[in-house]
Amino acid sequence: MKHFIKFFLVTLIIFTVIFTPAFAVFDKVGDIRIFESDTILAEDLPTLVDPNSPFFDAFTNSERVNVLLMGINTNLTDTILLASYDMNLQHVDLISVPRDTYYERESGGGGADRKINAAYHDGGAIGTATAVSDLLMGIPINFYMEIDYEGVGNIVEALGGVPMNIPFHMYYTDPYDDPPLKIDIPEGYQVLDKDTAIQFLRFRKGNSGYEGYREGDIGRIQAQQEFMISAFKQAIGLNLPSVIRSVLENVQSDMTLDTAIKIATNATKLNTDSIATYTVPGEARYQDNLSYYFADEEGIEEMLTQIYSLQPQTSSGSAIDSEGDSQSEPS
Repeated sequence: MKHFIKFFLVTLIIFTVIFTPAFAVFDKVGDIRIFESDTILAEDLPTLVDPNSPFFDAFTNSERVNVLLMGINTNLTDTILLASYDMNLQHVDLISVPRDTYYERESGGGGADRKINAAYHDGGAIGTATAVSDLLMGIPINFYMEIDYEGVGNIVEALGGVPMNIPFHMYYTDPYDDPPLKIDIPEGYQVLDKDTAIQFLRFRKGNSGYEGYREGDIGRIQAQQEFMISAFKQAIGLNLPSVIRSVLENVQSDMTLDTAIKIATNATKLNTDSIATYTVPGEARYQDNLSYYFADEEGIEEMLTQIYSLQPQTSSGSAIDSEGDSQSEPS
């Protein structure tokens, strides 16, 4: 899913670096879209930044490109990740949004419709982008990328599998899912194939006496970040052309070739220390017999202050570095 994110962006960069000369014959490079897409955020997403917001100048004057990455499952976003690339400072920030984040929509109902993953149900990419931008104090979202489980499986197949060290026996069954879901991945090092990779990415809790992530969806997000790193390493090899082809066939996006070229040109300066990952600050708790993740507005403001470098910050609890270890975000 778009837990795949960093991998998608990097393979896209590699694709544009290799094939940009072939497109040079076109007069309007910026108009070329290298993915299929029925939605163009630049045309359809309303401007959400409040001029009175403390981040108005930072958002409008920044050299960042913000890309919303979504993993789709049965018309809901199972994974939501915002990739923010500062092409001036050469830094990438990945912000994970827990799918159970409480978010009320005017067009939504109660119960599960108040989770941010339901914004896709009746609003598609626009609905989710609007919700994420609103949650993150009006942060501009320039482009989106989305993929479903079948697409993830196809990309994993093109990769030849993804090596992972499974921390515990992942076991979960749901006979009422359509189709019935069974996750059964033994503990230990192994190469996840198309089917087991999807199981791994979907897993959050065990049943029948088996354990799950102690941190719930936050633990799942950390596992997905580890999967992304491993998938990226696996992509760099002799099978890269088939991987790129699979990405282009299985991902929907409104990103233009012009933007991809700019990212590719600048991304050559990136290194592993230039990437930081975060989770929207907040806490999980029950309301009306449903489990929600309630975002902490003050924590979000501190996170955005750190990301947009409005002033020097130290980090605290809800930030996660690119290797999955806790950083400290401002308290």
